[in-house]
Amino acid sequence: MKAIHIVCAVVGGAIAGAAVGLLVAPEKGETTRKKIMKVLKEKGIKLKGNQLEELADEIEDQIEKSL
Repeated sequence: MKAIHIVCAVVGGAIAGAAVGLLVAPEKGETTRKKIMKVLKEKGIKLKGNQLEELADEIEDQIEKSL
């Protein structure tokens, strides 16, 4: 299998997962972000201010660039 096929499969899976997540999300994004922050704090990972949103934006940018 060529590397481009693997990359396309990963990107396609990520997009499909994000779409399904948006469609079946049980809570508002703000509530979900708070829960994510709580779990990260329990694991010892500290993000200040908008770092979680900045991280999400960076991931989104990388996905868009790979398309």
